[in-house]
Amino acid sequence: MEFSETLDMYRNIVRRFAKIEGKPWGVEGGMMELSKQVGELSKCVMLQENYYCFPAENPEENLIKIGNELADVFGQIIRIADYYNIDLLEAHIAAREDEDNYLKGKGV
Repeated sequence: MEFSETLDMYRNIVRRFAKIEGKPWGVEGGMMELSKQVGELSKCVMLQENYYCFPAENPEENLIKIGNELADVFGQIIRIADYYNIDLLEAHIAAREDEDNYLKGKGV
């Protein structure tokens, strides 16, 4: 699947959820959901890495949850980028080029 198709897939899901949620999500809703999803991702990672006094019940299932939470975080990033009309692919490339130039300037 192409990156643009991935974005369109998520946007379609957002449109469908909007039909049943009762009110539109602005950027504030996207930010709150992003924070929630990052928290859920953090919990899964902490379980996987044994930061709690109890281990993940099933490490393989927990890895699936980590993937799901990463995808949820990505979804909210798409939502926020769309709100501000930011092309994520262009922004990603520009940010990596800036980092590359910085590192070259440091001789790395």
